[in-house]
Amino acid sequence: MGLITVSCIKADVGSLSGHITVLPEMIKMMEDHLDAAKKVGTIVDYHVFNCGDDLETVMTHRKGRDNAEVHKLAWDGFMKVANYARSKKLYAAGQDLLSDSFSGNVRGQGPGIAEMTFMERKSDPVLIFACDKTEPAAFNLPLFKVFADPFTTAGLVIDPKATAGFSFEIMDVYKHLKATLHCPEEMYALLALIGTTSTYAIKRIYKKGSESPEERIAAEVCTEKLNVLAGQYVGKDDPVCIVRAQSGFPSVGEVIEGFTLGHLVSGWMRGSHKGPLMPVSLKYATPTRFDGPPRVVGLGFQICNGELIGPKDLFDDVSFDHVRERCNLIADYMRMHGPFEPHRVSEKELEYTTLPDVLKKLEQRFKPTEE
Repeated sequence: MGLITVSCIKADVGSLSGHITVLPEMIKMMEDHLDAAKKVGTIVDYHVFNCGDDLETVMTHRKGRDNAEVHKLAWDGFMKVANYARSKKLYAAGQDLLSDSFSGNVRGQGPGIAEMTFMERKSDPVLIFACDKTEPAAFNLPLFKVFADPFTTAGLVIDPKATAGFSFEIMDVYKHLKATLHCPEEMYALLALIGTTSTYAIKRIYKKGSESPEERIAAEVCTEKLNVLAGQYVGKDDPVCIVRAQSGFPSVGEVIEGFTLGHLVSGWMRGSHKGPLMPVSLKYATPTRFDGPPRVVGLGFQICNGELIGPKDLFDDVSFDHVRERCNLIADYMRMHGPFEPHRVSEKELEYTTLPDVLKKLEQRFKPTEE
């Protein structure tokens, strides 16, 4: 079966009525674009969907990570759709495309990407998660629970293939530095980092063992921070994540159990507020209340000789109704704080929003004090 690469590349290329949703014809345009590439063998398979105002592509191919041809394929598709969005005067058309031309790799050009190459197994469930109105570190808590918390993942206790634990590659999203910590032995040190969600984000997770990295890779998250790349506020990062499941990795049920809290994440309105991450079906990935609250969708695939079988809409399940009810209650409570912290994010997180422009006008109003 050999090595296969799954590339999930997304971009906000324009939305209907503010920051709510992608038009169906925009999805169809990207599907047609990728279908032409599939027919000539550039990619093996593809799937296109949206989470809120973000257009998401999932592509399988045998060209490895950071392949210029595959990245250009996604870039050209986003440009086509963005031009259509501009012609219809859709909101924030082309927002995530920070350049007019492709530079050989979408990393650093605006689109978000999670990409992994692995040895295809006898049966290979692969899960794709996509968020809207939040930041890369939104995945810190659920991925910690999935890959390090035995109260979430029973396999860490009862599966002989998983009891050795997992290794976490952590990114400092501002300094572009990384460190690898191992669980369970370095669990507390790991939490000391990833609990600071404004700075540190989980990038990759590997199963421990002597196999190759392509056999041990378990998860990858998009950690690009759009505001840092652009130097100003141009929208939230809205990350994507790829997770492999079963047979030495957490089961599908254990993975989605990590999203049952509705934990607080940064983003929401103007990228400046904290709110609950609500797991929803694709049908309800349309954040409207105060441009939110933040959403996450999950799609389950089987990989078969590179072909994407599926998807299953993972959160389209009544067992998540109570989680969504809790998220709405949390949203009510947080909104009651108005412009006050902890609903409004910390000063560091506001650095790339429009608030510094407001505060700058007030600087001259402050005078020395004798106290």
